[in-house]
Amino acid sequence: MPEKLHPNVEKVAAILTEHNVPGEIVVFAEATPTAVTAAAQLGCEVGAIANSLIFDADGEPLLVLTSGAHRVNTDLVAETIGVAKVKRASPDFVRTATGQVIGGVSPIGHPAPIRTLVDTWLGKHEVVWAAAGHPHTIFPTSFDELIRITGGVPVEVE
Repeated sequence: MPEKLHPNVEKVAAILTEHNVPGEIVVFAEATPTAVTAAAQLGCEVGAIANSLIFDADGEPLLVLTSGAHRVNTDLVAETIGVAKVKRASPDFVRTATGQVIGGVSPIGHPAPIRTLVDTWLGKHEVVWAAAGHPHTIFPTSFDELIRITGGVPVEVE
């Protein structure tokens, strides 16, 4: 890793260490803002990429960690969590909720805890890759670890 990491990545790295997550953060020369670009850089299946998607759930942030091979069914998610509407959040909403930019949102390292759902399909992969707080960074983890470090609830999102 480079000597000086972006502050968001340093925060994510500290949380990973605190939670005894063994994987190292990978820093790419090029941004990997989508599951497809991240999978291509890593040489893995797109389904092994954990997209960190922030939604507006009746005005509150909701983080859905979904397999890169899935699209989130917002009606199903709204019904699952008992809110009237779940919609894609604006870039400003995402930055306010996470302190991070779209394309680099990590499952962890936010200013305050965010209600989190974890796509059960991620459990099909031994190694799951998640953004580390910046579009150039990613870290390896597992489905069970994602649930543990985020306090997330496993659900079907598609």
